[in-house]
Amino acid sequence: MKTEIKEELDTSGLEKEIVTIPSANGDATTNYNSLNTLLSTLQNTITLSSSKVQLPFGYYANVLDLGNDLGLAISTDGVGTKIIIAQMMNKYDTIGIDCIAMNVNDILCVGAKPISMVDYIAVQKQDKKLLNDIGKGLLKGAEISKISIPAGEIAQVEELIKSEKNGYGFDLVGTAVGTLNTKKIIDGRRIEKGDILLGLRSSGIHSNGYTLAREVLFKRYEIHAYLDELGQTLGEELITPTHIYVPEIMEILESGIDVKALAHITSDGFLNLTRSQAECGYEIENLPEPLPIFNLIQETGGILDERMFKIYNMGIGFCLVVPKSDVESVLDIYEKSEIDCYVLGHTTKDEMKTVRIKDKKLEGCKKLNGIPHVFKTY
Repeated sequence: MKTEIKEELDTSGLEKEIVTIPSANGDATTNYNSLNTLLSTLQNTITLSSSKVQLPFGYYANVLDLGNDLGLAISTDGVGTKIIIAQMMNKYDTIGIDCIAMNVNDILCVGAKPISMVDYIAVQKQDKKLLNDIGKGLLKGAEISKISIPAGEIAQVEELIKSEKNGYGFDLVGTAVGTLNTKKIIDGRRIEKGDILLGLRSSGIHSNGYTLAREVLFKRYEIHAYLDELGQTLGEELITPTHIYVPEIMEILESGIDVKALAHITSDGFLNLTRSQAECGYEIENLPEPLPIFNLIQETGGILDERMFKIYNMGIGFCLVVPKSDVESVLDIYEKSEIDCYVLGHTTKDEMKTVRIKDKKLEGCKKLNGIPHVFKTY
């Protein structure tokens, strides 16, 4: 099971934590304890199905053993308050791409091929244009991912949903599945000291951290303000769809490259790397310049690096861990694509799973003695 709380917090199972903006999201300790209570209850469902659960709570997706080495990967996610940006822009034809991206990118992380997703749309009112535009984004995301959307649910819950634009309130969530050989599940357990960490460029904020972005940026800028550093309006930047990494990652998985770990970099930033099952750390030595939107948020809000790297992907939306001997093969595949691929650093032997960003003198590690992990300076 993967449990996420959108905004700048991303909680994923028993090995994850909640970090909040106190003014917006309440007490972190209370949230963490509440989540653990829920997960402890749901842990009792693990043995109820005849299809054995292959991974512990907390990974990007889980895998069910269907027999004969066939596994079904499953994950669920939504797009959080990026929906508010869509409402402010009166633009709803890309938010479906985000929903699919957040799901299929997680499915990839266990080494599965995404095959299908069902959606749940809760609306204030069933507005024809709104639903049609949401559908356009879902279609586009499905085309990129090569998945079907064979079913779904629309619920009209006017008394539950609020909106920046009256009548246009909605929430959008998906549940995706994929297939894989259960003998080839990728969960990071084969990582060894000296393996190479590669990072793939993000398209922007993706679908996390919008509470802070709105809090900071809209105190100074209008959503339709054109900003030279962005090369477009603020709204256009903020609504840029989450990148879908399926095409190239599937090419890598099918090429015979020895992929030891895959990581979707969402909330928690590079601390998502600590989800890997191996007792390994990560030395990030060659971090590319963050995309302009991250500099804008940080400079406008006077936000410390520790917080920025905890909340945002900072320009890297997906990571791979491969042996040094396979690095050039991965780079060759991305040379043909529109996505930049960077050699970020290497792995270390470290039972605390320390992630160290050398250029920023930041480090963080897995949860210690019940205390949530965060980045701090060293």
